[in-house]
Amino acid sequence: MTGQDNNAERRENAAPAIELRGISKAFGPVQANKDISISVQPGTIHGIIGENGAGKSTLMSILYGFYKADAGQIFIHGEETLIPDSQAAIRAGIGMVFQHFKLVENFSVLENVVLGVEEGEMIRPSLAKARKHLKELADEYELHVDPDAKIEDLGVGMQQRTEILKALYRQADILILDEPTGVLTPAEADHLFRILNGLKEQGKTIILITHKLREIMEITDTVSVMRRGEMTATVKTAETSPEQLAELMVGRKVLLEVDKKPAEPKEPVLEVENLRMVDEFGVERVKGISFNVHAGEILGIAGVSGNGQAELLKILGGIANGTGQIKVNGQELDLTGKHSDGRSRRERGISHVPEDRQHLGLIMDFAAWENLAFGYHHEPEFQKNKLFMNIPGMIKDAEDKMESFDVRPPNAHLEAKSFSGGNQQKIVLAREITRNPDLLLVGQPTRGVDIGAIEFIHKQIIALRDEGKAILLVSVELDEILSLSDRIAVMFDGHIMGERMPEETNETELGLLMAGVTDTDEGEAA
Repeated sequence: MTGQDNNAERRENAAPAIELRGISKAFGPVQANKDISISVQPGTIHGIIGENGAGKSTLMSILYGFYKADAGQIFIHGEETLIPDSQAAIRAGIGMVFQHFKLVENFSVLENVVLGVEEGEMIRPSLAKARKHLKELADEYELHVDPDAKIEDLGVGMQQRTEILKALYRQADILILDEPTGVLTPAEADHLFRILNGLKEQGKTIILITHKLREIMEITDTVSVMRRGEMTATVKTAETSPEQLAELMVGRKVLLEVDKKPAEPKEPVLEVENLRMVDEFGVERVKGISFNVHAGEILGIAGVSGNGQAELLKILGGIANGTGQIKVNGQELDLTGKHSDGRSRRERGISHVPEDRQHLGLIMDFAAWENLAFGYHHEPEFQKNKLFMNIPGMIKDAEDKMESFDVRPPNAHLEAKSFSGGNQQKIVLAREITRNPDLLLVGQPTRGVDIGAIEFIHKQIIALRDEGKAILLVSVELDEILSLSDRIAVMFDGHIMGERMPEETNETELGLLMAGVTDTDEGEAA
């Protein structure tokens, strides 16, 4: 019998690393988790998938001590364990790597790892001990990071390694990772998977929350599917398929491939020449880029977050100033004056779905119907007369949009902050896509959106293209870029590194461009 067979047999005979029995949790009238039971075997990678609002995050928050279950039991390695807070979870050997990292940016890697678990009043001995232990962990799990580097100077891949090291330093035996590849290049994601497999081989248990079915199929041993607060299935990954998982998540068959006919681009709608942008700290974020987008086509901008894509959308959408030249339908846009704001852009036929929905797309304390009218509230359909707005008309319009975009719950009077992230995104998309724009600027259209809604959103974007609209799509999801785009431009460090046709490229080539490696660089290296 091989060593792998022995490991597998030991895992099958051991008590589950985690067992949840009958977990229920309600927030007022909303039942987030309903009688959920799940068993995770030690030394495995267990995926959890589900639509927005399915209850995945609530369940993991209960396991990590952020929430207290209304009913149910938690067993860790066969022993019932009370987890009233995150400190109790850490003592039970549970670590969590959040989608948005919990790091102090002006602290070093070493200081972040030690923070909260210092020994004694003097910090120096703790740092010295941690440095030695950190090197051992880095060597054992291929998690090499400069311990003296400041977090603010590290790329997102290295920051994520720091979060994993932080959990391992606290002796975590069970790791929960929430959407871990959302900010990584393909090469960084592949390296993360090698790290996770190494952790598994060392006996660690990993729970992976992701909406990417390809990742589930590639990395997990077992996958559990949640729908509307209930556990619908747990299957061995080798015995399922992306199509079956999608159907289990949504409750119907889902088209995973984007169905579109070839583009028929016409005249240029957006023309950008030598566009530059310097932020409030004097850092140049957009560095002299030029491109165009034609009517009837989608130009996809690929790149890791933080390489100038968000700033590009802000300039085009009238949120930030820039220099250079932008033309829409042949007419130059104001980049710095009184007509450089969002309203002026909308009047020129531009709709904008910003990357940061909570800060730029919504006012979180306002109702859904108000958010669905923002930016367009001055238009005749929303005006009762010169003094009063047509509030009933706004509410009816919001209810129609929420129904069309399957916003849950379909209550136009709920505040935006009461919706899940994915449903907040649907509100922004519903407001902007339905305005019949000449040019749609869309940043991360399906970030945090469930697979059924992704299919719907993609169809809406393709429909706009087929109506002859120009679309500038920014996404960190290479699958999305490759399947939706008619042309692809790749941004790195404020520059456009190159342009490719989707049918003539692949994730490897785009990943190199996203990392700043050009054809010339490869030739020089050879």
